[in-house]
Amino acid sequence: VQLQASGGGLVQAGGSLRLSCAASERTFSSYALGWFRQAPGKEREFVAAISRNAGNFKYVDSVKDRFTISRDNAKSTVYLQMNSLKPEDTAVYYCAAKKTSSVTYYFYAKYHYDYWGQGTQVTVSS
Repeated sequence: VQLQASGGGLVQAGGSLRLSCAASERTFSSYALGWFRQAPGKEREFVAAISRNAGNFKYVDSVKDRFTISRDNAKSTVYLQMNSLKPEDTAVYYCAAKKTSSVTYYFYAKYHYDYWGQGTQVTVSS
């Protein structure tokens, strides 16, 4: 499956952005999805994950209550709504997909995921 992330940009602290990740796969609903980010000089880290049925979620503590992951299976798209952005959120954001038979599992480790998007840059100025 091919993933195309978009929606990044430059925003002031306290602002919002909505990232989108469109998949080429018609069986999009067969995949659990996640967002990761990588800041300069740092490891790629988990940000958020969502199960196939969109009923289960996980967030890294640093984005809880600020970011929301969602999916639209009809549009084969996963979203990351980012509010109250902080300079420390600056990174390249990657979407990822894992085909799974479970409709309720989410995955938060990089090695779980089979497919990755190309990344979209998010820069938050102070």
